[in-house]
Amino acid sequence: MQITINLPDNLAQLDQATLIQEIAIALFQQQHITFDQAVQLAGISQSEFQQLLTNRNIDVSGTIANDPDDEPETLILESLRTSLQQICEGKVHPISELWDGIDV
Repeated sequence: MQITINLPDNLAQLDQATLIQEIAIALFQQQHITFDQAVQLAGISQSEFQQLLTNRNIDVSGTIANDPDDEPETLILESLRTSLQQICEGKVHPISELWDGIDV
């Protein structure tokens, strides 16, 4: 879709990329588009868009997709609980065994 907008003279000084970024920020802030859609509209990287939001004190927590290789927090916490339980039960392994079976 293409839209033509008549801008006041003071806004006409801004370049097209800046105007599009401002629109993307506004639409994201009003929850009309997702973070990824806003990044795509703005035509910049996720980290650059996140920095724009941070500079404007716009909350960005929970907006960026997690790395698929990251383990979910609940899985990490359960693993820690299991490890603590094993320590309490005396089921510990020497540090020298930590690397057994791992090819580096």
